[in-house]
Amino acid sequence: MKLQFYQIKKTDTFELKHIFECGQCFRWNKQIEDGSYIGVFSNNVLQVKQEKDHIIFHGICDGDMKEVVNSYFDLKRDYESIQKILSKVDKHLQNSIEHGKGIRILNQDLWETIISFIISANNNIPRIKGIIEKLAKNYGDPINWKENVYYTFPTPKQLAKASIADLRALGLGFRDKRVYETTKMINEKQIDLEKLKEQTNTQTIRQTLLTLPGVGPKVADCIMLFSTLKCLDVFPVDVWVRRVMNELYFNLPQEQSLKTKQIEDLAHTKYGKLAGMAQQYLFYWKREA
Repeated sequence: MKLQFYQIKKTDTFELKHIFECGQCFRWNKQIEDGSYIGVFSNNVLQVKQEKDHIIFHGICDGDMKEVVNSYFDLKRDYESIQKILSKVDKHLQNSIEHGKGIRILNQDLWETIISFIISANNNIPRIKGIIEKLAKNYGDPINWKENVYYTFPTPKQLAKASIADLRALGLGFRDKRVYETTKMINEKQIDLEKLKEQTNTQTIRQTLLTLPGVGPKVADCIMLFSTLKCLDVFPVDVWVRRVMNELYFNLPQEQSLKTKQIEDLAHTKYGKLAGMAQQYLFYWKREA
C-alpha cells in the first residue's frame, strides 16, 4: 500500500454529497474544513475533493489508484444514458433525477455490505456508522495516514474472534446474534461469497442471501444493489421509498397499507432493469426534500 494521487474531470454525474449521503455507504465522512470526504474501503483510505472542474482522489491505496477508483466509483458505467432513459418514464422520476443526478452507485465489498446492512435494520445512519467504526477498530487492521489511524473492515476470519457478548458490548443490540451467526456461516462456507459473485440470476442471488440470519427482502435488495453484485433491477423498499411511491403513484390515505409487492410490481413495470437506479433517485429526492 502506498500514497497515491488521481484526478478526473468533474461531470454532472459525480457529486460528492449525492454519492456519500444517499444511504448506500457508512464509512465516508465529510470534512468540515474543505467539504471533502474521507473514507475507508477494502485496504484503502481515500480523500475525495472537488476542486473547480476536477475531482481529486488522494490517499493510501492498495493497488493502482486509477483502477481502484474506476471500479469502486463505477466510472465505466454511462450514467448520462441511464438518466436519459429513466427521465422518459415520467415527470416524477425526471424531477428526482434532476435533484440527485450526481449519484453513482458504489461497488462495495460484498462481505462488508452484508454485515453493514444487517446492522442497518431498524437503525439510523449515525448509529450504524458508529457501530461499524467500533467493529473496524476492534477487529480490523490499522492504516496510518495524515497523523490519523484508520481501520479496515474486519474480514470474516477477523470478525469470527468476536463472541455474541463482544458484539453486544459494541452496541449491536438484537443484531449481535445475527452478525455472529452470519459470520459463522460465511467462515464455514455454507455460502461461498466468491461463487455468489459469479451468479447472474437476481432471484437466485436473493434466495441465497435470504438464508443469512438478519437478511430479509429489503436488506437482501440493498446488498445486491450497493455491493459488487450490482443487481440494478432490484428495488429496495424502506419507509422513504414507500412514502414517495405512495405520494406519486398510489395516493392511499394510509401509506402503511401499501404492500411492498405492489410497489415492487409497479417499479419493475415502470423502470425495468434500471429499477435500482430509479430507487436511488427517488429515495434521495424524498429524503432530502
